Amino acid sequence: MSTAIQENAYNYKVVRQFTIATVIWGIVGMSVGVLIAAQLVWPDLNFDLPWTSFGRLRPLHTNAVIFAFGGSALFATSYYVVQRTSQTRLFSDSLAAFTFWGWQAVIVLAAITLPLGYTTTKEYAELEWPIAILLAVVWISYGVVFFGTIVKRKVSHIYVGNWFFGAFIVVTAMLHIVNHISIPVTFWKSYSAYAGATDALIQWWYGHNAVGFFLTTGFLGMMYYFVPKQAERPIYSYRLSIVHFWALITLYIWAGPHHLHYTALPDWAQSLGMVMSVILLAPSWGGMINGMMTLSGAWHKLRHDPILRFLVVSLAFYGMSTFEGPMMAIKTVNALSHYTDWTVGHVHAGALGWVAMVTIGSLYHLIPRLFGREQMFSTGLINAHFWLATIGTVLYIASMWVNGIMQGLMWRAVNSDGTLTYSFAEALSAGHYGYIVRMIGGAFFLGGMLLMAYNTWRTVRLTDHARVISDARIAEGAH
Repeated sequence: MSTAIQENAYNYKVVRQFTIATVIWGIVGMSVGVLIAAQLVWPDLNFDLPWTSFGRLRPLHTNAVIFAFGGSALFATSYYVVQRTSQTRLFSDSLAAFTFWGWQAVIVLAAITLPLGYTTTKEYAELEWPIAILLAVVWISYGVVFFGTIVKRKVSHIYVGNWFFGAFIVVTAMLHIVNHISIPVTFWKSYSAYAGATDALIQWWYGHNAVGFFLTTGFLGMMYYFVPKQAERPIYSYRLSIVHFWALITLYIWAGPHHLHYTALPDWAQSLGMVMSVILLAPSWGGMINGMMTLSGAWHKLRHDPILRFLVVSLAFYGMSTFEGPMMAIKTVNALSHYTDWTVGHVHAGALGWVAMVTIGSLYHLIPRLFGREQMFSTGLINAHFWLATIGTVLYIASMWVNGIMQGLMWRAVNSDGTLTYSFAEALSAGHYGYIVRMIGGAFFLGGMLLMAYNTWRTVRLTDHARVISDARIAEGAH
């Protein structure tokens, strides 16, 4: 009865759609990731075809994981959380449906055009102008649905998770629109409206804040709802969560120039990016500690609750990544780390350890509630998924740390006469075993996602079966 009431009170249909899409696109994006990791071990896997080459598939992988997997998860959880905490239905069911189908259209178009080589060449912003315009329209519609729901809320308070979701929506729109301003030449080719160092600065203002707002602030909104819910404890400090929010959104927007150390960017801009990145450690760790301390009095639950384990380990990786990032932004450290696999390891510590794990934990909490079940089909499969994801992430980032530091040291090694000690090919060859370990780690993580898909399918299927039995009993009672 309560499920039926909630179904009428809230729009769970679009949440269910985005939730299933998250699982599907996660498998697709991570499968491409494992393939391109294997291409770095066995180059013959490029198949000597342009559309299956590493250079074409790598942007497909990043877009699929960030926007298809991560984006669908953010749509699903934000639509769920804003309804529950505002105690009202979404502002517009039809506009919410448009955001689902529009977002899937953007993803499919990306999956077609990127392997064909249609790209702006901008990191995380590769989609050409027709798709970028569609993305902007869908995103603005998303903002209308989200903030419209906030306006019509039936409680005076706006829960802190919605502050994070709201900031992520507004800033992502600003980043996307400003960075994609371009001059179309043909239907599938355009040139940036900016030039030279200005173009680079705007791109990495976008690029870093795609991480800062899309992959951090949005997922913190997720964390502030699902960690307390799964732990069955209130957030440790509501005051700290507000300080965390304002400090984070004030500082993050300035950190982009640290991607451009030792380039043509003015030195003051590089230094500004470095300083802001270092200061970011404080609010980031404030949020991590707030999430961890929410488990005060509930740590024993980790023994038998793999969903809570996913959420807590994601917070640990968030803390680690937000320490590592500011450290790598320091110019002297960056002189060693830049252009090496250490950067790849850092990105995936955040992407796999933080973003994917908090998403997976949140979805495991969400799926049974969306489909009228008391719990997922198998807790054992969730536990197996947790260990595959954790071991896979550790293998991935450890191998890239070793590779990256080794590369940085080999590149700067010089002989007594000033010539380079190692050639680039020698440095590349030295990382071969690291690439093998990285590929294995990625395969572990993908294996966990396949378990999640099976677990989700069985949960949904059991729900459908239960509904059939219930309908049959109702019909039998009527006769």
